[in-house]
Amino acid sequence: MSRLIIFDTTLRDGEQSPGASMTREEKVRIARQLEKMRVDVIEAGFAAASPGDFEAIRSIAGSIRESTVCSLARANEKDIERAGEAIAPAARKRIHTFIATSPIHMEKKLCMTPEQVLEQAVKAIGWARRHTDDVEFSAEDAGRSDLDFLCRIFDAVIQAGATTLNVPDTVGYTLPQTFAETICRLIERVPNADRVIWSVHCHNDLGLAVANSLSAVLAGARQVECTINGLGERAGNASLEEVVMAVRTRADIFMLDSNIDATQIVPASKLVSQITGYPVQPNKAIVGANAFAHEAGIHQDGVLKHRETYEIMRAEDVGWSQNKLVLGKHSGRNAFKSRLAELGIVLESEESLNAAFARFKTLADKKHEIFDEDLQALISDETLAPAAEHYRLNYSRVASETGETPCAQMILSVGGHERKAEANGSGPVDAAFKAIEQIARSNAQLLLYSVNAITTGTDAQGEVTVRLTRNGRVVNGQGADTDIVIASAKAYLNALNKLHSCQDKLDPQKGGV
Repeated sequence: MSRLIIFDTTLRDGEQSPGASMTREEKVRIARQLEKMRVDVIEAGFAAASPGDFEAIRSIAGSIRESTVCSLARANEKDIERAGEAIAPAARKRIHTFIATSPIHMEKKLCMTPEQVLEQAVKAIGWARRHTDDVEFSAEDAGRSDLDFLCRIFDAVIQAGATTLNVPDTVGYTLPQTFAETICRLIERVPNADRVIWSVHCHNDLGLAVANSLSAVLAGARQVECTINGLGERAGNASLEEVVMAVRTRADIFMLDSNIDATQIVPASKLVSQITGYPVQPNKAIVGANAFAHEAGIHQDGVLKHRETYEIMRAEDVGWSQNKLVLGKHSGRNAFKSRLAELGIVLESEESLNAAFARFKTLADKKHEIFDEDLQALISDETLAPAAEHYRLNYSRVASETGETPCAQMILSVGGHERKAEANGSGPVDAAFKAIEQIARSNAQLLLYSVNAITTGTDAQGEVTVRLTRNGRVVNGQGADTDIVIASAKAYLNALNKLHSCQDKLDPQKGGV
């Protein structure tokens, strides 16, 4: 049976979702989970986009041993040199370079002729091969490109040494049948097509990213570029979990499989959701909370008699299982550290471990059962180092009574100095946010406020996501606590700290394929 290569771009294209930017430590945590899931290629970022992206890629390259670590680069020497430096520590490394090939992109964006684009693409492969023999070339906006020109440019980059050719549907424009025909015709017409891996990268603007990707696989593509939970700019990318499980469930049609350990899919989904603040909709395929739930009586009766009457996959095969109590208030520091390691969380210093363990003990006093999801949220709460934590919650008192206007009193540490404020609001959370703003005076606009229960039970931690924007920059803040108002305040302050921090700003050229 042939093998399908899974190329995950959660850390690059997924991070381009508004407010989904991640710290270096968060990216390393996700990369370790992707490696645990046996993802073939991890696109760790766009090295030339910012110093923060470069350092994150370099850290991942030094941490990952089994998966190939990849950096995106535009087809220019400066970008490619930066990518080569970033992936240098990797055991397996790839440079992914791209240039636009559609008439509208070449004329309006690049201001280049087709001949100039072809020449630049060939040069880019040569520059990339100085750093690695594993070079991927993408024809940006291939879905709207002229087929004859695609054949010419793909032929040229194969001769220059490209080993993977990617056909992106950059704007989610294609339809499954026509996209499959494009892949078939490219493989038939491009000389030496059998010397390279054909890849696809589909966006979800029309809700067809997975369908287009799967049709391309049936047409001969052997690499799919995708993201956890379908994360990505605009409507997102092809969802890794859906592609993997469609191919595995319908092996009778696809006649191939991936190397993915599917039992790690749900843990990966939860981790990415927690870190980015993008919740997974309950009816999301594979990883949604209702994906394996049955309410209709006929369905319940059928499943009880024989699971396969209404289930085409087993929940446990993709990582769903009963929440397991892993730690409690009597657990020791070594047990705590060991469980973090099992979850792929490695704290860089004893100081960080001690701080996390202290928070764990505090949580254990409030909450009888501590689950893996609680530990993930606890560590996510520690994403800002003390030196970078410009705003910190010192004290909160919120009063909410029937028939009375809610009131919040807040004491914050701002740059090491204590500040106090009191405000009324339409609800306790609104009052808390207004009190914080009296102190911070951030002039930020609230775009999103979202609450999710991390686990079951009335003592579950609430996980709050707050999305703020200021001067064109969008950030997500997360906070978790058994008290939802405290969790909300933490999330708001986390977002303010990100706005205050000048590091890891996104480059407007960060996008691409």
